Amino acid sequence: MNKKLVLIPGLMLLAGCTTNPYTGEPQVSKTVIGTLGGAAAGAALGAAGGAIAGNPGKGAAIGAGVGALAGMGVGAYMDRQEAILRQKLAGTGVRLVREGNNLRLIMPGNITFATNSSEIAPQFYSTLNAIALVLKEYPETLIEITGHTDSTGSEEYNLQLSQRRAQAVAQYLIAQGIAPNRIIARGMGESMPIADNSTPQGRAMNRRVEIRIRPMQR
Repeated sequence: MNKKLVLIPGLMLLAGCTTNPYTGEPQVSKTVIGTLGGAAAGAALGAAGGAIAGNPGKGAAIGAGVGALAGMGVGAYMDRQEAILRQKLAGTGVRLVREGNNLRLIMPGNITFATNSSEIAPQFYSTLNAIALVLKEYPETLIEITGHTDSTGSEEYNLQLSQRRAQAVAQYLIAQGIAPNRIIARGMGESMPIADNSTPQGRAMNRRVEIRIRPMQR
């Protein structure tokens, strides 16, 4: 079965003043790509072109001749982001996995959604708020959100439920100020288990939402 891909549309190209959540100092936020280290205006134009072409972030990477990611190097940029995420997510039940220069957040179903529901669980909001703060501080990354289920129920139902859950997380992050064209949300249903669906423990592990964070590159 072909899995459906949902690209969250929209661009945010307006300038505004915000406060750095870590230092409390005022800062200027210019574009989707941000200005860590002074990203060039070409990054914003490139981001728009990439999103319109259906490849979010590609144009931004091409346009961003400078910026934090290019200035400090991809590895160091992701190292810093990883360190802050590990600090913010300690004790939340979210597992952070480093995969090369990519980060993957694995969020089990018991902290994200109630059974058969795509409404975010109240206890999960604080975790998503912490993730959103870090993602805003490191804007030169793309965010891929995937929903997953166990094998209970029909394949079609599980696919639709996983899509709704991924979209719910995406929309919440957007509401917290994450630029929509950085985000891809998709449901994978029961197609990508990480544990044995024949046991309750395995099914619980398979019911999850993952956020994959990767640097914008050519």
